[in-house]
Amino acid sequence: MDFPILSYLIFIPLIGFIAVMFLPKEKLGLIRWTSAFFSFIPMILSFYLTYHYYYNFSGTAGMFYTEGPFSWIAPVHVNYFLGVDGISVPMLFLTGLLSFLSIIASFNIVNRVKEYFSFFLLLEAGMLGVFCALDFFLFYVFWEVMLVPMYFLIGVWGGPRKEYAAIKFFLYTLFGSLFMLVAILILYFSSDPHTLNMLELIETVPSFLPHSLQILAFVFFFIAFAIKVPVWPFHTWLPDAHVEAPTAVSVILAGVLLKMGTYGMLRVSWPMFPEATRFFAIPIALLGLIAIIYGALVSMAQKDLKKLVAYSSVSHMGYCMLALGAWTSVTAITGCMFQMFSHGLITGALFLMVGVLYDRAHTREIAAFGGLGVKIPIFTGLMVLFSMASLGLPGMSGFVSEFMVFIGAFTASAPNLTIITGIAVLGVVLTAGYMLRMVQRIFLGEFNREKWGGLTEMNVREILMVAPLAALTVIIGVYPAPLTNIMKATLENLVNLMAR
Repeated sequence: MDFPILSYLIFIPLIGFIAVMFLPKEKLGLIRWTSAFFSFIPMILSFYLTYHYYYNFSGTAGMFYTEGPFSWIAPVHVNYFLGVDGISVPMLFLTGLLSFLSIIASFNIVNRVKEYFSFFLLLEAGMLGVFCALDFFLFYVFWEVMLVPMYFLIGVWGGPRKEYAAIKFFLYTLFGSLFMLVAILILYFSSDPHTLNMLELIETVPSFLPHSLQILAFVFFFIAFAIKVPVWPFHTWLPDAHVEAPTAVSVILAGVLLKMGTYGMLRVSWPMFPEATRFFAIPIALLGLIAIIYGALVSMAQKDLKKLVAYSSVSHMGYCMLALGAWTSVTAITGCMFQMFSHGLITGALFLMVGVLYDRAHTREIAAFGGLGVKIPIFTGLMVLFSMASLGLPGMSGFVSEFMVFIGAFTASAPNLTIITGIAVLGVVLTAGYMLRMVQRIFLGEFNREKWGGLTEMNVREILMVAPLAALTVIIGVYPAPLTNIMKATLENLVNLMAR
């Protein structure tokens, strides 16, 4: 490419953050549309990047496009180094799309509007930076940059327990970040010459780092990434953050931030520490199994609709952990990536739909509703579609990802993984149970006209928010080849690196 598209992706929202901060706070319309503009450009750039990669470089195993390395802090060998491959490109597409839709969904924010949209653009810049960074210093900076705006977005614009949820999220993530920092320092001081270049370290760590330090660094990275996923038992920050966060922030939490944990494992831990990956494969698969079953059972017990969707994320991300335990199977790892993308679409849409209902009814209690299908049929149809996608109905993206995970994990060569996978299939049944129960209680049965007779149907803005997510959920569910082709060569190379 003739222009630094990755730098544009990262710095355009950052410029937007600064621009919005200088706008008069009383110009609410100007603030909203300026923020949408500075989020729309990165979305278009991410679409172009995906298109360019698919048609020209989808068979490329390594980085198809890089910027740098350019010397940044020379005394400690820090470089400005960006790059993307078949792992990064789908995540950039998802981040660009969900960020723009979330900003549109935030147009109903009326409290401290300027600060809200400024923080949102800063958050977007940090997320895009994580998926592009190939230098550990840069990766860590972007990882931490996300923490500050998310803390304020939950703590200022959240629900009744917003301060508690924000502090809990901040402390959990900061705790994990400290482990990541120690692991990065281990790699830096063990390498000769000292380097923070991820690509160099992936190639050389297995040869120069002693087995004990490989295990230690892997565990430290795993803790940092597992908190983000979140893997059981590091998951307790997630329901509080989701329930208290504004709708658009919940969309970003579920659609993008959780994926950073699994992305970090695929980008850093698995290829860089193959011995440790083999050593911990079964325990990691077991953690995935616990998350799948535990998350589904807890979802089944929820009375709050938003909490149900939040705990369902714990369950669905468990499939990614099960696939990562089956590291010998390209199919399983592809299923993991597919689940990351699919879950971002489906759960992001579910949170948007919950927000639409809450804006009208001012309650999320499942038992408070009933028979809404006769009153708001468009909302009902879309909500049922995303619920069916979440439970893995064939023809939807959720089915493709879970099917690939199960097939790959069953055929992987790791001992005892077949038994773990067989038990994990129960998660599909449990998911169908709590999703169908939710649909039945909210949309079917007798309609209380006296209580809900004033409910209004989704407006054009709200339909346009979820329409792209509905279309993509069905399209890649019916025809997943474009997405799998983008990831195929990179993931095959990843499995070869893990087999060293």
